[in-house]
Amino acid sequence: MSARSQPATLVWMRDRERGSRPALSEERIVRTAIRLADAEGIDALSMRRIAAEMGSGTTSLYRHITNKDELIELMIDAVYGEMPLPERAGEDWVAELAAAARIFRAALLEHPWLAQQASRRPALGPNVIKHSDHALGVVGRATGDATQAGVVVASVNTFVLGSVASELAELEAQRTTGMTEDEWRNSVGAYVQQVVDSGRFPHFNRRVLEAGEPDPGARFEFGLGCLLAGIATALGRP
Repeated sequence: MSARSQPATLVWMRDRERGSRPALSEERIVRTAIRLADAEGIDALSMRRIAAEMGSGTTSLYRHITNKDELIELMIDAVYGEMPLPERAGEDWVAELAAAARIFRAALLEHPWLAQQASRRPALGPNVIKHSDHALGVVGRATGDATQAGVVVASVNTFVLGSVASELAELEAQRTTGMTEDEWRNSVGAYVQQVVDSGRFPHFNRRVLEAGEPDPGARFEFGLGCLLAGIATALGRP
């Protein structure tokens, strides 16, 4: 068996009750890491930095957590553990799936580093699996095909991740440029007016001159509604 095909030893497969200092626990390390990542981004994380924040030695952290990849896995699962499951909406599986999507969006906006991490290979912690199992069960009320249910859940998650990525990109642009979205629009207004005056792009002109600018929440709800309506039609359960 090649090194690449060796089975991974996941954090969830080992005894994690290591170390004897109650002030330095896995939970405290993970909470400190989440706070730092929320404030400064995932790239700011290091065992040395976390240890400094906790007033501990770096070596002490390794008695609880093996490396940064393991730490991020634990961080993801901790955030999912804070996310509530949506309430049962009777037989309205679409409404329940929409509620789950809104909960996911809220968590991604609260923890901006999570969107990038959740777009990679799936985390496999118990809280992540709990939410996945719930979503599959919701879609299972509309289809008995396990493959189809998995595709539906993945499609909704992909939509949420893409929508939030756009929101986070705007927030990052505001942070780096110091301009709000309206201020940026004003800064490029002269150029846009030149494009409009050229008359070369009539549909773009209508967008500029006639269309409103819905807030991110409204855009999210519209896109989510369209996606779920299409899924319901595809499953024969409109």
